[in-house]
Amino acid sequence: MMRIKRLLDEKGHEVFSTSPDTMVYDALKLMAEKEIGMLVVLDKGKMVGIISERDYARKIILKGKKSKHTPVREIMTTKVVHATPHQKVRKCMNVMTKHRFRHMPVLEEDRLVGVVSIEDIKKKI
Repeated sequence: MMRIKRLLDEKGHEVFSTSPDTMVYDALKLMAEKEIGMLVVLDKGKMVGIISERDYARKIILKGKKSKHTPVREIMTTKVVHATPHQKVRKCMNVMTKHRFRHMPVLEEDRLVGVVSIEDIKKKI
């Protein structure tokens, strides 16, 4: 069975990120430009959360907030489930399916080494 490390080696390790102080609007612009649905939130090089389209929909739109005046830190998800490079791809898929999310950061000893999406995984299974 394929492991996450091999999947990342094949698809690439590029990760798009933002800071907690970035305005949500600017984070959304970056997601749109890169055609992605999630950014990793880094503070001093360490992952402190993620911001996704779901965070925006539930915490900005539904609450009537303004994305140009709200920092990422106010809406980011801080309890982030992550994978490790040595984790099996199928196990990662099962976790994503169980918790109903589409993107998962990959950490090796607290160091961010990539992000996998459910689409990346579906292509390999």
